[in-house]
Amino acid sequence: MSEIIKILSESVANQIAAGEVVQRPASVVKELMENALDAHSTRVSILIVDAGRTSIQIIDNGSGMSASDARISFERHATSKIQNTIDLFALNTFGFRGEALTSIAAVAEVELITRLETEDVGVKIVVKASEIISQEPVACAVGSSFTVRNLFFNIPARRKFLKGNQTEFGHITREIERVAIAHPEVAFTLLHQGVEVMNLPISPIKSRLISLFGKKMNKNLLPVHVSTSIVTITGFVGTIESVRKKGSEQFFFVNGRYIRHFYFHKAVLEPYVNLVPSGEQPSYFLFFDISPDSVDVNIHPTKTEVKLTDEPAIWQILSAAVRESVGKHEGVPTIDFDTDGMPDIPLYDGKTQVSPPKVNYNPGFNPFSQSKRASGGTDEEWSALFENIGESRLKEPDTFLSGYSLNSPSYPVNPEEQGVLGDKNAFAEQTYSCIQFRESYIVTKVSSGLMIVDQRAAHIRILYEKYLDKIINNCPVSQGLLFPEMYQLSMSDAAALTDLMEDFAAVGFDISNMGHGAVAVHGVPSGLENLDYEKLIVLMIHSAIDDGIDSKVRQRSAFALSLAKTAAIRRGTQLDEVRMSELLKRLSECEVSGITPDGKKIITIITDSEIEKLFN
Repeated sequence: MSEIIKILSESVANQIAAGEVVQRPASVVKELMENALDAHSTRVSILIVDAGRTSIQIIDNGSGMSASDARISFERHATSKIQNTIDLFALNTFGFRGEALTSIAAVAEVELITRLETEDVGVKIVVKASEIISQEPVACAVGSSFTVRNLFFNIPARRKFLKGNQTEFGHITREIERVAIAHPEVAFTLLHQGVEVMNLPISPIKSRLISLFGKKMNKNLLPVHVSTSIVTITGFVGTIESVRKKGSEQFFFVNGRYIRHFYFHKAVLEPYVNLVPSGEQPSYFLFFDISPDSVDVNIHPTKTEVKLTDEPAIWQILSAAVRESVGKHEGVPTIDFDTDGMPDIPLYDGKTQVSPPKVNYNPGFNPFSQSKRASGGTDEEWSALFENIGESRLKEPDTFLSGYSLNSPSYPVNPEEQGVLGDKNAFAEQTYSCIQFRESYIVTKVSSGLMIVDQRAAHIRILYEKYLDKIINNCPVSQGLLFPEMYQLSMSDAAALTDLMEDFAAVGFDISNMGHGAVAVHGVPSGLENLDYEKLIVLMIHSAIDDGIDSKVRQRSAFALSLAKTAAIRRGTQLDEVRMSELLKRLSECEVSGITPDGKKIITIITDSEIEKLFN
C-alpha cells in the first residue's frame, strides 16, 4: 500500500508559515519594528524602496545580538520571550512566537547586521529562502539593521497579487502609525525612495498625534481617563465637530499593542448616538492597561485580535468614560460675549419715563409715481430693472444640472450595470409631469406605470459619467481659487497623495505638496466650489488605499464617483417641476440609468397591474 501522509520539507513548511505571518510588505515592517521595540530601542529608522517590493530596511539602536543569537534567530520557534507555558500568560513583549524572522527569510533575501554593546565587532548574516548564505564579522554600530530584499521572489503568485505602490505604501504607513502612537518614547523616521516622509521625535502622546495627523488634532481631542481594579483606560476621543463618515482615525491599544475590537468600538460610539449625524463616527486613541494574564493575544497570527477577560465589564467602563469626557467638554456650549468697543448702557431704575422709538416715514411716497425715485432712477430704468430680474429668474441656471453633454460617452461600463433597470423605455415620454415625495424622490408617470426616482442617486450617476468622461478624454475642467487653501494632512495621507498627484490632476485638482503633510490647493474641479476640499481630498485618498485600487482606469473611476457623491444634491433638497424634469432628462441620456456606479438602485417602477392589485 502506498504512503499517502508525508512530512513536509522544512522549506515548504516555512513558506506555509510565512503565508500566515507575511501577507504583504507592511507585515514585514510590522514584525521588524516590534522586534526593535522588544530590544529596547529609542530610535528606529525605516527605509523603503518601491513600497517594499525591492527593499525594506529597519535600523534600530537597541541591545543587538551576539553572533550565535543572530544565527539561531532565523530558526523556527526561536524566541527570547518565553521559556514555558506559564510565560504565555505574562507577556509584556511583541514577538513571542519565534516565527517572524523564519517566515520572512523563507520568502525573501535577508541581511542582518547586529552588535552587542559589550562586543567590539558585530556580525553580518545573509539568508535566502531559509538557507544561510554567509556569516562574517563586521564593524557596525550597537543595535540591529535588517534589510529585506526581493520579497516573495520565490512565490511569484503572492508577488503578483500585491497591489499598487500607493496601496502597499499606505499599508506600511498605517503599520508605522500604530506603533508610533503606542510608543511616543521612541523616535521614528521613514524614508520612501530616499525622500523623508515621517520624522517623529520623542514627544508626549498628544504631540505625537499632532505630528502624525496634523495640527487640527490639537483642538479635536477630548481627554479620557479612568482607573479601576480591572483596567485603566487613557487617551483621547474626537470632538462632535470632528466626526466623519469615512477616514476617522480609530485606534485601540492593549498594553502597548494595537488591536481591533468591534465590541469595544461599539462602546465608544454609543455615547455619540443622537449627538452626531447618522453614519458619522469620531476618531479615538484609547490605551488599555490591563494585567497580562487577562489578555490572550494568541488567537490570530497577526496578533491584532485579542480576547480579554471581563469584556462586558470593560465595555461598561469604557462607554462611561467616553460619555463623561464628551459630556464634560461638550455638554454645555459656552457663550463668549465680546464687549470691546460696546456702549455702556445704564441699568433701568424704574422711575425714568421711557417712550417707545418712533420711525419717520413719508406716507405719501409712491415708488411708481411719474417723478424721479427717491433713490434715483426714472420709471423706465426701474421697469427695465424689474424686467431683468424677472428674466434672470426665468433663466436661472440649474446649477446642479447644467453643462452635462454626454451623448457619446467613451468610458467603460461595468458589466454588472448592464440590464439592471437601465432600460431606456422607462424614459419614453419626452416631457415629464413630476411631483416630489419627501423632498428626496421624484414620481412621474411612464408608459408602464409609475416611476419613482431617487433624486440624489440619479444626480450621482449623471455627475459620475460627466467627470469620468472628462478624465478619460483628458480634459479636466479646473476652477482656480482666488487664494490657495492650506491643509495639514496626516503623514500617511500626505505620503499616499504624493503617488496620487497625477490622478488628482486628471480630475481637475491643482495641488502642491509643501512637505511634512502640508498641501496647498490652488484649483478644484469645476462645479465643486465652496465645499470642504480637505475632507474631499482625504476621502479620495482613503478610497484609493482602502479599495486596493491598482488600475488607473478603476482608480480614476473611483475618483469620479467620490467627486460625484460630494457634488450631488442632498436628500431633503426641494426641487421645482422644471428641475425635476431636467434631472430625468439628463438621467435618460446616461449610458446606464438604473443604478449608481457603486450598485445602488436609482429607479423603481410600479406597474399598472401592481397598482390595480393594491385596490382589489
